[in-house]
Amino acid sequence: MTAFDPVLRKREAAEVNAANPGPAEARTVSHLHPAGSFDVDSHLLPSGREEVWRFTPLDRVEALLKDPPAGVIEITGDGLGPLPTLAIGQTPRGTVLTPTDRAAALASAHTAAAAHVLIPAGQRLEEPLRLSLRAADPEAVVTGHLVIEAGPGSQAVIVLHHTGAARYLGNVEVSVGDEARVTVVSLQDWDHTAVHLGQHEARVGRRGEYRHIAVSLGGDLIRLQNNVSYAGSGGAAQLFGVYFADAGQHIEHRLFVDHNHPKGTSLVDYRGALQGQHARSVWVGDVLIRPEAKGIDTYESNKNLVLSEGCRADAVPNLEIETGEIQGAGHSASTGRFDEEQLFYLRSRGLDEAAARRLVVRGFFAQLVARIGVSDVEEALMAKIDRELDQAERSRPLKGA
Repeated sequence: MTAFDPVLRKREAAEVNAANPGPAEARTVSHLHPAGSFDVDSHLLPSGREEVWRFTPLDRVEALLKDPPAGVIEITGDGLGPLPTLAIGQTPRGTVLTPTDRAAALASAHTAAAAHVLIPAGQRLEEPLRLSLRAADPEAVVTGHLVIEAGPGSQAVIVLHHTGAARYLGNVEVSVGDEARVTVVSLQDWDHTAVHLGQHEARVGRRGEYRHIAVSLGGDLIRLQNNVSYAGSGGAAQLFGVYFADAGQHIEHRLFVDHNHPKGTSLVDYRGALQGQHARSVWVGDVLIRPEAKGIDTYESNKNLVLSEGCRADAVPNLEIETGEIQGAGHSASTGRFDEEQLFYLRSRGLDEAAARRLVVRGFFAQLVARIGVSDVEEALMAKIDRELDQAERSRPLKGA
C-alpha cells in the first residue's frame, strides 16, 4: 500500500462521519491534513511513510522531535517592552491553533508563556509592528508560541523576523476579527545552520481580510505549515510566499485552506528559485471546500525556477471539493529553467548574460515581493535575491572548462 491511498482515506472519512454525527464541519475529513491534538504522545515520531512527512529529510529533524526542548526563543518588539503572555489553556491561546504534527505539539506543550499581541477593536496601526525572534543558544532546541489577536474592525501589519542560529519549533496563531484587516510577514532569515519547524494558523472572521507572506531564505532546513479557516461568511485570505534554496538547503512549505463558511475567497501564490547541488524545495497546497462553503472562490499557484544542475523542486497542489455550488476553484504548479527566448531577447539588446539572468529572476519575484506592502522589507528582500544571484554567478563553471 502506498503512503497516500485516496480510496482508503475516503473509506476512513466515511467511517468517521458514521461514528460521529454532528455538524458537517466536524464530520468532514481532509485527505492531507491530519486531525489536530495538543497531546504530544498522540503524534508519533514520523517514519517517513506518512503523507505529511514523506518529503522531509527526517535524519535532519529527528533530534528536534525526540527529546524535550531545552528552552524558549526570545521574542522582542521594537519599542514595545516585554510582551504580555498567555499561559497554556488561557484564552485566546489554543482557540485557533491545534497542533497537527509532533513539532507543533512540542512547541505548544513546552512554551509555558506564549507572547500575546492584541490589536483592540477599531484600532488601525499606521506603522508595521516588528517582532524579532532569536535563540540565545544555537545548540539547544527551543520552542515559541505567538498569539496575534485582532479585534473587529482593526487593521495591522505584523513583521516576524527570525534571525541567528537556532533549532526552533514555533507556533503562530492569528485571530482576525470581523471586518478586520491583518497582514503577517514571516521572514526566515536564519543563519545557514538553523532548523525551523513551524505551524502558522489563522481564523478569519466575517468579511475579515488576512494576508500571510512567508519569505524563506536562510537556514539549513525550514518546514512551515500555513493554515487558514474561517469564522464567518465573506472572509478573504491571501497566502504569498518567496523562497530561495541554496546547495544542500531544504525549504518546505505546506498550506491548508479550510473553506468552512460560505462566500469566502482564498488566493495562494508561492514562488521559489533553486541553485546548487542538492538544493531542495517542497510546496504542498491543499484547499478543502466543505459542503456548507457555498459561493466561495479559490485559486492556488506555485512556480519554481531552477538556476543550476542538481536541484529538485516538488510541487503538489490539491483540491478537495464537497459542494459544486461555488464561484470557482483552481490550481497550478510549474517548475522550469530560464526562458532561453527571454535571455536571447535581453542579450540582443546589449545586456551580458549575467545581467540578463538577473533581470529574468528579479522579474520572476518582483510582482510577488511588491505585495508585501512594507517598503524596507521589499527592498531588503530584493537585495538578498541579488546577493544570491551574485553567488550563483561566481560559482557557475566557465564555458569551455
